[in-house]
Amino acid sequence: MGRIGEQLDIDFVVSTGDNFYGDGLKNVNDPAFLESFKNIYTAKSLQKQWYSVLGNHDYRGNTEAQLSPALQKIDSRWFCQRSFIVNAGIAELFFVDSTPFVNKYLVDKDHNYDWRGVSPRATYLADLLQDLKQALNKSSAKWKIVVGHHAIRSAGHHGDTPELISLLLPMLKVYNVDMYMNGHDHCLEHITSLDNPIQYLTSGAGSKAWRGDTKRYNNRAMKFYYDGQGFMSVKLAGSDAEIAFYDVLGRVLYTWKASKQLHSTM
Repeated sequence: MGRIGEQLDIDFVVSTGDNFYGDGLKNVNDPAFLESFKNIYTAKSLQKQWYSVLGNHDYRGNTEAQLSPALQKIDSRWFCQRSFIVNAGIAELFFVDSTPFVNKYLVDKDHNYDWRGVSPRATYLADLLQDLKQALNKSSAKWKIVVGHHAIRSAGHHGDTPELISLLLPMLKVYNVDMYMNGHDHCLEHITSLDNPIQYLTSGAGSKAWRGDTKRYNNRAMKFYYDGQGFMSVKLAGSDAEIAFYDVLGRVLYTWKASKQLHSTM
């Protein structure tokens, strides 16, 4: 990542959740913050702002710790909120707290979840969706990118997320979102929508990959799938976008390009 970050002269880094395995942080002094973040991403090119969302494993720990400004005092790169917006000029990134959407976590008796700040859930989700609707409607950015932990579309271990298909996807279609990026499934993949311009991009391959249980998926929609570890880059320049997926050694596995003017992909 450091080498590719230097080549691309990156502006910032996005983390798609499950930031600290397997049960989030215990508190703001948890050594996991150093062991899994500060002391890991040490390359000069990665000393940029990191924008992170919470994943379901983060919710198994102390979510307030990850959201605390105290972590920014330990490492100023760290920025994590439940839902927020990053205005990057030609692009706007809309970060969405996807874990509270997923019904199964509410009845999971094997793990404890920190729902502080989320209850009552119905009100929390309604407010989140209303805020996102207003922000997307207001946005004049050339590129609209929504980031969440859970996949809307995926052929990986967890597959599609029905709650996001029902509650979030219709809004993304209405407001012409270009890309939805997520983690959750421990793989790299690109799925294209067959009825609208949305591209579904999974970059959840930081660890625990090679699951070997890929689901069957529509061959026309599935553009790329890698059941291994790696990461992804996004380069936007005016009307042009270029996405690349890399393995752990920084070797390019797949690239995808698009132009807003031509409305084409390759």
